Amino acid sequence: MVTIKDIAKECNVSITTVSNVINNKAKVGEQTRQRILKVMEERGYRPNTIAQGLRSQKTRVIGIIADDISQFTTPEIIEGIMSCCENCGYKTTVRNLRMYARWQDAWYYNKKALHSVLDPMLKEMNSHMVDGVIYIAGHARMIDCFPQNFSTPAVMAYAYENNPRVPSVLIDDVASSREIIRYLIDKGHKKIGVIGGRIDNIHTQRRLQGYQEALTQADIAYDPDLVRLSDWEKHAGYSEIEQLLQRNITAVFCMTDRIAGGVYQYLHEQGMVAGRDLSVVGFDNQILAEYMTPGLTTMALPLQEIGHTAARLLFEQMEEKEGKEKEILIPCSFVERESVCYRKD
Repeated sequence: MVTIKDIAKECNVSITTVSNVINNKAKVGEQTRQRILKVMEERGYRPNTIAQGLRSQKTRVIGIIADDISQFTTPEIIEGIMSCCENCGYKTTVRNLRMYARWQDAWYYNKKALHSVLDPMLKEMNSHMVDGVIYIAGHARMIDCFPQNFSTPAVMAYAYENNPRVPSVLIDDVASSREIIRYLIDKGHKKIGVIGGRIDNIHTQRRLQGYQEALTQADIAYDPDLVRLSDWEKHAGYSEIEQLLQRNITAVFCMTDRIAGGVYQYLHEQGMVAGRDLSVVGFDNQILAEYMTPGLTTMALPLQEIGHTAARLLFEQMEEKEGKEKEILIPCSFVERESVCYRKD
């Protein structure tokens, strides 16, 4: 970590001069001041103004930045982080970027939009506010979030961070989808349809990979005509299931519970019943899964565990331990309800 001594040495000034710049004292010439500020910015120096003068130089506060706390995955991850921090004697401060509220899904590949609201928060937290930062993504993707000179310990939750110094904690989409497809196969199903989100989404790609692996392990040929990818919402399930039923599927894997809701609606309108005429499984274990009729078999996301693990990794960094874990994948939990029937033939 860069120290005030390092800044003073690089600028060829005294530590007192650097301290005067940090504290905005009028004892430094403007040219010298600007040179020091430039070096501090380039080196990512973080003066801890809250704790200045204390030997520990710690605020015992952890910063949490979220894409958007309206995402259903985010509150539980925050709870996991807060619980771990509280147990370790740390407070938390939460910042909401409101990305979905501002731009819906149009910002996904717009780095300018993201950094227009993210960078000021990172600069603020890196300057003095917190001892560590956890970023919570609204969906899995590769993110250029933390600059290379970001000197505060940091962890990425629910996405991948391009900065190699920042570890990431995510759900294990591959293993979790493989598990639920194996369950369908064990129930006698061989012709299993899939309805998922966008093909360029990491969740889609990895859940499809798990589906393919389960088929391969059971010696069932992969049929791309049984895979329909469009969106994550209810309307996708409603619009895509008709085509899959024409291909005589006996079961369908919906990559979200919301998609499964659309399938349920279509079946109901056709006088069919999930778990009797067509076996249906979902993913996420949102609250609607329990209240659907019949209850939806699905995979529960380990959201609090993601938060707790992210906090643990952050504390390891803060203790200057050399962490070996740069990517941690946490499997989901299988939740069996009544939406799948056993197929004899």
